[in-house]
Amino acid sequence: MTPFFIADLHLGHDNICKFLREDGTKLRPWDNVREMDEALIDNFNSEVRDGDVIYFLGDIAMNEKGIASLKRFRGHKELILGNHDNLKFTELFNIFRRITSQKKKHELMMTHVPIHAGSFNQFRANIHGHLHHRKVLTPEGSVDPRYLCVSVEHTNYRPISLDEVLVRLRGIQ
Repeated sequence: MTPFFIADLHLGHDNICKFLREDGTKLRPWDNVREMDEALIDNFNSEVRDGDVIYFLGDIAMNEKGIASLKRFRGHKELILGNHDNLKFTELFNIFRRITSQKKKHELMMTHVPIHAGSFNQFRANIHGHLHHRKVLTPEGSVDPRYLCVSVEHTNYRPISLDEVLVRLRGIQ
């Protein structure tokens, strides 16, 4: 059983394929939501096996179409709620074995929105979503290594394993 992490799928979100980064390039490489949803499902299922645990760190599906797509994802699914997860809980409980606002596991705090920097006395790092292609910065303007954004834009549009998370966090005391 391998733990995996992913955030900000935005399944069924018709306009996300039109969103642009600050430099004017497309946020997502697909022309439409149907292509995006199918690619995300294929990428996901090529990594995750039926017995694996997957932590979805928010903003997973935007509508009924997105919920229907979630049913095709492998693994034991746990949801950390995001700011766009406004769907009916009865629908979500049929897909996810646990739903919460945050979870601490493996010395890591999992959230959708990055936590306040003053909270790090309780755990090693914060795995989060919400920022899409951006990263949390220190007051000096460098990337803060205690945060790991697993929005699909940071993970090549696929889930990443706990081993990969630990590699990316290497060097944190």
